[in-house]
Amino acid sequence: MTRTRQNKSQSRKNRTRLQIRRRTNGRPRLSVHRSGKHIYAQIIDDGEGKTLVAASSVDQIMRKQNSTGASVDTASEVGKLIAERAVALGVIEVVFDRGEFRYHGRVKALAEGAREGGLSF
Repeated sequence: MTRTRQNKSQSRKNRTRLQIRRRTNGRPRLSVHRSGKHIYAQIIDDGEGKTLVAASSVDQIMRKQNSTGASVDTASEVGKLIAERAVALGVIEVVFDRGEFRYHGRVKALAEGAREGGLSF
């Protein structure tokens, strides 16, 4: 079986999700997706299958502050924004889901921004 790029990324994502499912203990999941131009984050309650809070570099608030969504500074601000929205809902403890992406650069900056904003994981 030939492993294509999409198959490899799906395998990485599935491997990460399996590890997360084992240690969630009913906590919501902070899921991160990054593209070449933007970064997206959402807090998902897997028990109900609903997105509780979402934030991204595409939001109007972020577009006014930053010129591009592809920077570490913007990712940190998105992390702080999602933490602010989550704390307003009463969500403080989450499980971090980096998906298929390595924990460095913009993904790491988003996680650290979320921690600064009041989320714990």
